[in-house]
Parts: sequence; structure tokens; C-alpha cells
Amino acid sequence: MTLRIGNASGFYGDRFDAMREMLTGGELDVLTGDYLAELTMLILGRDRLKDPGAGFARTFLRQLEECLGLAHERGVKVVANAGGLNPAGLADAIRELAARLGLPVRVAHVEGDDLTARHAGSLAAHAYLGGFGIAACLREGADVVVTGRVTDAALVTGPAAAHFGWRQDDYDRLAGAVVAGHVLECGTQATGGNYAFFQEGTRDVRRPGFPLAEIREDGTAVITKHPGTGGFVNVGTVTAQLLYETAGARYPGPDVTARLDTVRLTQDGPDRVRIDGVRGEAPPPALKVGLNRLGGFRNEVTFVLTGLDIKAKAALVREQMTDAMTKSPPSEVRWDLVRTDRPDAPTEETASALLRLVVRDADQEVVGRALSGAAVELALASYPGFHVLAPPGSGAPYGVFEDVYVPHGAVPHVAVLHDGRRVPVAPADDTLILEDVPQPPLPEPLSPVGPTRRAPLGLVVGARSGDKGGNANVGVWARTDDAWRWLAHAVTLERFRELLPETAHLTVVRHALPNLRALNFVVEGILGEGVASQARFDPQAKALGEWLRSRHLDIPEALL
Repeated sequence: MTLRIGNASGFYGDRFDAMREMLTGGELDVLTGDYLAELTMLILGRDRLKDPGAGFARTFLRQLEECLGLAHERGVKVVANAGGLNPAGLADAIRELAARLGLPVRVAHVEGDDLTARHAGSLAAHAYLGGFGIAACLREGADVVVTGRVTDAALVTGPAAAHFGWRQDDYDRLAGAVVAGHVLECGTQATGGNYAFFQEGTRDVRRPGFPLAEIREDGTAVITKHPGTGGFVNVGTVTAQLLYETAGARYPGPDVTARLDTVRLTQDGPDRVRIDGVRGEAPPPALKVGLNRLGGFRNEVTFVLTGLDIKAKAALVREQMTDAMTKSPPSEVRWDLVRTDRPDAPTEETASALLRLVVRDADQEVVGRALSGAAVELALASYPGFHVLAPPGSGAPYGVFEDVYVPHGAVPHVAVLHDGRRVPVAPADDTLILEDVPQPPLPEPLSPVGPTRRAPLGLVVGARSGDKGGNANVGVWARTDDAWRWLAHAVTLERFRELLPETAHLTVVRHALPNLRALNFVVEGILGEGVASQARFDPQAKALGEWLRSRHLDIPEALL
């Protein structure tokens, strides 16, 4: 018996038509949608400040307006975390929609994650719940289940637990569903989107189809997509997503700790990848709580420096702006000179460099009018060719993300059924204090190495990177055994820091995952206080892996 679970959203703002495409493109039992991220919770928190009835993903409601009848007609359950900060409000809105459409749809929701009242000064503080609240709703006959902050994988573990009758201690089965859920959660990243080797072959990646998982009672799964949709599914696309925003061997969650070092991936036919061998352990004793708060105000201005004397021009305008800000200096000032200019350039744009100034302060006036006035007043009194990409604005609020942990029993996890009954969801009664898994033995080094050539690392390995609060992870994987034997010994911690100098003075942890022929690097603190603080040029570290792949080192010619 197989349960077919599809995904129609990887983030708030994903392809609007995906819900209809998934419902009409092939057979499904459950359709999920992931709408929440650290930044999204901050955005929804600001929405709720303006309107206490807001706080959920309105896009989801508009998608249901088109597709709720279709889902009901086809018997597809819909499960989404689009409830955000107000799952009860979204559930009521869906009931109103169903009544207006004349559809006998049973709507339930999950709540208890909102701990904002316990954390003074936070805009949104939400615990990451597991899938058993979703399971309780589905077991009692819900057609649509909306949640607040659950783990992304819970959208899959919940329906699977309900369908197969899994218990809380079915750790291997739950871990298999967590891995499948992690692959599905970012939508088309599993079907060729954002994929390192997107140029290979003749596959069309202009509009990848959304993924689905065929889950079996034993927790094994096959990742695939609807026939005829764009993109592709292979061991590489699934490996890339498995490494995304993870770390080492243990992947902890509120339901189970999945052992990523046990995952086996096998090509099971065209656009089909089998996941098996996944082992699970008890969850950790505490639940993660994501805290979002306003950190202050920020502003920026980018000066365009063209032609000769780039460094001297940068020094002049930097001194002028520093002098102008002396009366009310911002608490944080950052300058970055990006040398995009080329000598003897054929266009003005390629002859220009960018000097970026970012300021932050608790006082909006300090980063707003004071900064914009200082920059504008230099228009006729600074370096030759003075202009900016855009005039600075009035200063915008920025957010800060951090995580704290609370015991399972401290969170009132509740399934609110379609008939109004409230069913408490029991916390995990068995937990495991996680310790670092000993590093697995590495393969024998590639021998003989033979002649080498200086070349980009990305000719041999793929990569995918992302954010976890203020940390970034960079997963790299090899596609052949020989390439893995070389990679495992060539890209050490020291070499990683050499290749990415921005990480040289930060704590970096390397994890080896031999089953996936992969290394995962966690770079602590590179993103400051999280994506909403915009502490870095690439605030979510989405391209950190591609920067690594572009770096040159001596690679055996046999691998090239």
C-alpha cells in the first residue's frame, strides 16, 4: 500500500499555479504546501501588528478558491502550514470559502506553537511542532488541515502516521518520512530547480514540475513527479536537497531524530529515486522555538565608481560620508567595495565598481533622513562621475532571529477538529540527549592520483547551501566513487577556509556522509542575526555553495 504525497509550495510566494498543476497532473492522496520560513514569520508578525485578524498566508486561501472543489472532487487531502501566526483564522476563512462554494469540506487546524506571550519583546515566538497533531486531524476525517509553525517535514510525517497508523515510537518509519518530507519541502529544488548540474543532458529545467513521494508502510519512499512535467528527478537532485539546511549525521526533530548517515538513494527508473535504509532515534528532549524581533532600522546607499582611480574615489566619498555622519553616527556602519570594473571596458557598466554603505541604528532618524541628506548633498561635491544606484530611503526596520529551546511538555500541542473538539497531542514520552556521532571512516584516498590540472571544483562536485538562523551550511557531493575518494581528502576544513576566505575567522564544522558521497560544512555566525538582519551580501547563503564550486584547485585529470 502506497501513500502519494505531493508538494505545491516551497515558500510564501512560490508558483501560484502549482496547486492546480499537482491536482490535475496525476494521482495524489495528499497535497502539502510549505509557506513558512524564518523571514516569513517576521513578515506575518508585522502583518498581525497592523491587523490582529491577519498573520496567515493569504496566497494559500486564493489558491484554494480555485482548487478546493478540485481537491474535494478527487478526494485529495490538503495539508499546509499556511496558518502561520493565525491557523484558527485561516481555518475559519476556509470554512467560509467552502460554504460560499457549496462544498462539504471538513477543515481542522493545529495550534499551540505560539509562545509569543512568554517572550517579552518578540514579534513572533513559535515552537516547531511535529506531525502528530496533523495526524489526529486526519484520523478524525479532516479534508483540509492548516497549521502554524510545524517542522517542514511534519507536513509529510503527519499524513503518513495517520494513514499507516504509526505510533510515536515507530522511529525508523518516521525517520523515513522525515527524509522524504525534507526532500519535498522546497518544492522544485528536488526536480532540477537550483541544481548545480542544470546544464547537463537535454532536460528542460525552465519550469520544473513539483515533486511527490510515494511512501510505503515501512517508511521507504520513492521521490518522483507527475508525468510530462518539466525538470527531472535523479540521485543528484535528491542528494542536493537532502544536504540543504542540514548538518551532520543526526537530523533532529520533534517526532524523531533521523540518521542521515543511514540514507540510501537508488535510481529506480526515469525520474524516480528510491529512499531506503533510514534509521531513526528518539527525538531530543526539547523543542526548538524560533524568536523573531525587530532589531532596529537599516538603510543603504550604493555609490557607482567608474573608470580610473577606483580606490581613491572610494576613499574620498567614504571620508565625506563619515564626516557628514559625525553629529549622529549610526551604531553600525559597514562599507563594501565590489570591484565589478574591468580595464579598458567596452561599456560604462563594465567600467564601474560599486561601493556599498549599510548603516543600522535603533533610531530610524539616524539611518533615514540623516543618511539620505548626507549622500544627496555630495552630488556635485565628490568624486568625478558621482552617482548612486538609487537614492537612500527613510530607513526600514530589520529583524533578528534566534532560537531557544523548551521541554516538549511546555508546549500545548492541540489538534482542533472540524467539529470543534480539541484533542491534546501527547508530547514525546521518550527522548534522547543528542551527542555527536563519531566521524565515519573515510574512503581510501584516490591512488594513483596521476597528473592534475588547476580547475574549478564545480567541474567535479555539486553543492547546495542555505541558512539556519545566523549559520550557513554548504553541502558538497561527488557523483562517482573515485570523485568521492578524492573529495573526502582534498576539501579539508583548512582547504575550505582557504577557498572561502570569508570563513577564515569563523567556526566551521565538517561532517562526512559517506552513503551520500558528501561533505557538509556548517559555518557559524556568517549570517549575523539571521536573514532578516541582512548582515551579508547573500543574506541566506543561497549562493555560498556556487562560490565554492567556482574556486580553483588542483584536480586529478582523470576526474575531469
